[in-house]
Amino acid sequence: MAKQESLVSGMAGRYAQALFALAQETGTTDEVSADLAAFAGFIDSSEDLRRFIKSPVFSAEEQVKALGALLDKAEIGGTAAKFLKLVAAKRRLFAVEDMIRDFNILNDSAKGLSRASVTVAEALKEEHIEALKSALANVSGSRSVEIAVKVDPTIIGGLIVQLGSRMVDGSLKTKLNSIRTRMKEVG
Repeated sequence: MAKQESLVSGMAGRYAQALFALAQETGTTDEVSADLAAFAGFIDSSEDLRRFIKSPVFSAEEQVKALGALLDKAEIGGTAAKFLKLVAAKRRLFAVEDMIRDFNILNDSAKGLSRASVTVAEALKEEHIEALKSALANVSGSRSVEIAVKVDPTIIGGLIVQLGSRMVDGSLKTKLNSIRTRMKEVG
């Protein structure tokens, strides 16, 4: 657990660690992860829900009741639902997105999984994606890497990789801007 404690911190991290430990004990980490992802999707898609979870106006009882109805409708149950209701009851719903993020960090770490965001100028072929996954797994020391690829033609060429807190910008646009800046300094 000492390694996991260094992955997350603060109040949200403590809640995430408790949930992750419980999910591991009960063998439900995949189920909890899926339920939390579904709930995070609802937050992302609903500005009203986002305001609701951030608002200090609603009492803990109102938040638990409304959250219970939402979870029932979304068919989110078990450990994740109990956790989310507990968070609401403890008046910590405002930090639920950070708790979900921290749970995912702990879960990914336990699975030996890293996540990377890659921006490219044009779509990559499957063999290039697999080669990139392999290279990033070697760099990160993870067993596997999941990649979210974003196509952005404005980078002209090359790629931008973000793996955890590390970012490497090898885009042609950045290199050209760097050359332009150096030429202005000389002239």
